[in-house]
Amino acid sequence: QVPLVESGGDSVQAGGSLTLSCTASTYTGSTNCMAWFRQAPGKERDGVANIDSDGSTRYVDIAQGRFTISKDNAKNTLYLRMNGLKPEDTAMYYCAADTAPCSRLIATMFRELEYRYWGQGTQVTVSS
Repeated sequence: QVPLVESGGDSVQAGGSLTLSCTASTYTGSTNCMAWFRQAPGKERDGVANIDSDGSTRYVDIAQGRFTISKDNAKNTLYLRMNGLKPEDTAMYYCAADTAPCSRLIATMFRELEYRYWGQGTQVTVSS
């Protein structure tokens, strides 16, 4: 079991920035793949970015260039830095992890079944 606890969600104006954190109860170096997902009201939960144990990262198109995923193994913490926030970024953001390496296939890299452990989410609201 790898309990994950997200924090950092807030209400911000469009164009603002936020950094989300996800603290794991175990050494994040033991979780080979960690990721951020988000779920907007009335929509399905979608992947945003993931990171492997070697630090390699992958982003979905809407996050590319605006969001940065990173982790600090010494602090057992995963981060998502979000810049240039837009109202359409409003969602509940979830941290996820698995002991297997991240899938490199586009079709599966953000499939929820690839991630065994999930946090409870942190709310991000962006107003125009």
